[in-house]
Amino acid sequence: MTYDVIIRDGLWFDGTGRPAQTCTLGIRDGVVADVSPGPLDETGCREVIDASGMWIVPGFIDVHTHYDAEVLLNPGLPESVRHGVTTVLLGNCSLSTIYADAEDAADLFSRVEAVPREFVVGALHAKKNWSTAAEYVKALDELPLGPNVSSLLGHSDLRTAVLGLGRATEDGVTPTNTELDRMVSLLGEALDAGLLGMSGMDAAIDKLDGDRYRSRALPSTFATWRERRKLISVLRERGRILQSAPDVANPASALLFFLSSSPMLGLRKPVRMSLLVSADAKSMPGATRVFGLGTRVLNAVLGSRVRFQHLPVPFELYSDGIDLPVFEEFGAGTAALHLRDQLQRNALLADLHYRREFRREFDRKKLGPTLWHRDFHDAVIVDCPDKTLVGKSFGAIADERGLHPLDAFLDVLVDNGERNVRWTTTVANHRPKLLDRLATEPTVHMGFSDAGAHLRNMAFYNFALRLLKRVRDAGQAKTPFLSLEQAVYRLTGELAAWFGLDAGTLRQGDRADFAVIDPAALDDSVDGYHEEAVPFYGDLRRLVNRNDAAVVATGVGGVVVCRHGCFRDGYGKTLKSGRFLRAHQSQRF
Repeated sequence: MTYDVIIRDGLWFDGTGRPAQTCTLGIRDGVVADVSPGPLDETGCREVIDASGMWIVPGFIDVHTHYDAEVLLNPGLPESVRHGVTTVLLGNCSLSTIYADAEDAADLFSRVEAVPREFVVGALHAKKNWSTAAEYVKALDELPLGPNVSSLLGHSDLRTAVLGLGRATEDGVTPTNTELDRMVSLLGEALDAGLLGMSGMDAAIDKLDGDRYRSRALPSTFATWRERRKLISVLRERGRILQSAPDVANPASALLFFLSSSPMLGLRKPVRMSLLVSADAKSMPGATRVFGLGTRVLNAVLGSRVRFQHLPVPFELYSDGIDLPVFEEFGAGTAALHLRDQLQRNALLADLHYRREFRREFDRKKLGPTLWHRDFHDAVIVDCPDKTLVGKSFGAIADERGLHPLDAFLDVLVDNGERNVRWTTTVANHRPKLLDRLATEPTVHMGFSDAGAHLRNMAFYNFALRLLKRVRDAGQAKTPFLSLEQAVYRLTGELAAWFGLDAGTLRQGDRADFAVIDPAALDDSVDGYHEEAVPFYGDLRRLVNRNDAAVVATGVGGVVVCRHGCFRDGYGKTLKSGRFLRAHQSQRF
């Protein structure tokens, strides 16, 4: 029998962590038909990839994306696929588009994830033809998907659908027993439809968009633990997963997740949880000592099954003015972001009373746990109408002018037009040795790319390639921290097993989702800064990654969809390579 695709003479990683071998893979009817140490018959084969000197790996899994709106407008999701990602998970951080109506879903999603609201609303009004979870799964599965997709049900989505967005974000409002039963029922229906579990958000930093309830916190942050436990019990009964985030302002809240995950001395099933976020944060330099050891101890003592998501690259952020979610940590920051009119926002930033309050909050916040280090000496201007300021930090400008760093920051924004000042800082994962240590920590997941969100703030679509480069470089320098087999496993099979996805391995009989990587092209280009216009978002220029020489080919469902960053004709339009991965389809976990 002929093969559809042959990948010849590459170093093959199966995604289980077993030693890599030089092999030839034969793919037929969307699955790996043969893995051979010798050549395969190429007669009649439509596509042969010469992988000599290259790595053949299972397609990477991105378990933390916010592609929920983009997948409707751009179902190929090429920014991920061009970097070897073949499976993405939607519905994170309590946000999904399953039950809430279009206006409510856009208000939940747009400001939190920094995606233009008008395009989210437009996509949902045009494409949302579902009202149930089963109809949602069917609608996504009928799209010309590029990668495989799967999804969680967002707690904020669920709460909004039952309580209404107004009541769901009002202090002191708790669901009635009837409403709570309705939430339980809808969650059960979503799990029956094949969703992997539920996502939540406990930190009140994220705010609503729109005009009706603008700047209120997300609905899930208003939930009591009675409500959360009731919903977690549904996940427990079904063996499904919870993705959530403890409240960074109340670190003790993390303990409640461990207790909720725990089997309580064998009286119930444990619940797998994937929490945000494990990082070497500049604002909390000792955090890495807590995440690994602390999580291991609590899991051992309580029998819980908790892991933290980790981005295995430096966490570099960009911002246009004050348009960065970390400013939502301040009441003054939220007040500025509440204003969409540029003239009104500039006037507020110049107001002396406002500045006094902002300085008071800014200095006070340094005393507790925070997301951002708040060091303006570590915040560098990369573009500005006043070109004499480019390359300078706001802290250096403050020193020159004899000002409080916050005043220098606000002065530069007001003088140059707030959104015209682009600057950058690295908030976490800046110490290579600690970053390597986190990569080996068994209680972390490789993920948290936020792909599809924060379009002007960051781009981590290629995080898997960047980890593989670090592992390769460390091995060559005789300072290894992971083997290549372990690194591939952490990016593929390990994630699939934890989340319950039928993906992540590339063995005989497995679905043929793969990437062919040229290790010689894993160079400094993986860290490059690039922008590209996004037609379906009004030509907004978003941050992207561009190291296309490193990914020789990406295949989904046995179809080679991308070669060196160039996609097949019809990709994401008429060609369907991916599918919706339902939780109940997996038989291996």
